[in-house]
Amino acid sequence: MKTFRANQKGSMLLEVLIAILIFSFGILSIVGLQAVSIKGASEAKYRSDASFLANEMIGQMWTDRANINTTYAASTAWKNRVAATLPGGTGTVVVAVDPNVTPQLRATVTVSWTLPGDTTHTFVSVAQINGAGPI
Repeated sequence: MKTFRANQKGSMLLEVLIAILIFSFGILSIVGLQAVSIKGASEAKYRSDASFLANEMIGQMWTDRANINTTYAASTAWKNRVAATLPGGTGTVVVAVDPNVTPQLRATVTVSWTLPGDTTHTFVSVAQINGAGPI
């Protein structure tokens, strides 16, 4: 019986070390998943903010159609809000006559932003504004 115990010395310690190793890999995997989840949530927030800002500008154009040609293409307050809301954010508004429908204008609102160490993301929204004056 002594020989059997002598052959088993240290096996319990080895089992504990292997269990700790497996547990550590599990914890590291959970931390990695959490990091990916946080990155995805922040990217979704920026996309949502860009959509809100573009739709806000289009809504302002719809409510003030008489001044669409002079006011909105050079809206510095809106561009400053885009820059303050999104990292590296820029916004452009292009208003042009719709070639398909004469009394309508086509407004294209583009919002771009760049996350640190990432590529540039762009959100484009196009709206037909009817009842607006000619450019």
